[in-house]
Amino acid sequence: MSERTRAHVFVSGTVQGVYYRANTRDAAREAGLDGWVKNLPDGRVEVVFEGPEDAVEAVVEWCHEGSPAADVSDVAVDYAEPEGEDGFEIRY
Repeated sequence: MSERTRAHVFVSGTVQGVYYRANTRDAAREAGLDGWVKNLPDGRVEVVFEGPEDAVEAVVEWCHEGSPAADVSDVAVDYAEPEGEDGFEIRY
């Protein structure tokens, strides 16, 4: 079993109004990850993923594409110790 990790991700580009949050939630749940996703006032999407390191890495990679209608220009990631997120939700 791989170590658990936390990824705090900021996604830039055309990522709001293109189902990015819903697709991110679905991808995270499919990978068995905990955390949340929300839109930011500056047009970026902020995401936290917690779970096994390999699954977190895979979904962070997925963020570079995101939803089919998204046009991602940048993905910034910081890794940290998990804080105990439970489930995966869209925050408003």
